[in-house]
Amino acid sequence: MKYWVYLIIAAIFEVGWPLGLKMADISVYKVGWIAFSVLTMTLSGIFLFLAQHGIIIGTAYAVWSGIGASCTFLIGVLFFADTLNWMRFLGIIMIVSGVVLLKLGD
Repeated sequence: MKYWVYLIIAAIFEVGWPLGLKMADISVYKVGWIAFSVLTMTLSGIFLFLAQHGIIIGTAYAVWSGIGASCTFLIGVLFFADTLNWMRFLGIIMIVSGVVLLKLGD
């Protein structure tokens, strides 16, 4: 169970770095947001490393990247006016479905 907690923490930090880079692009505090991105990238990698001690690499990576991609997509739609249409929504549903199937297959 602790390895899944590590993986969820890794995925949360995985969302941090694209958010930080986006904020650096639109903010006057560019260096601070870039530093935030580097920090969250590092923490994401550390927690992914810890998670892989108890979760097979294919599942760990797919869950990590799937959660990161889905949450980053939602942040873009909710806070940065990214486009939301049926095709993009279907793509995210397919990513989440694939992650769920990988977890169930363990």
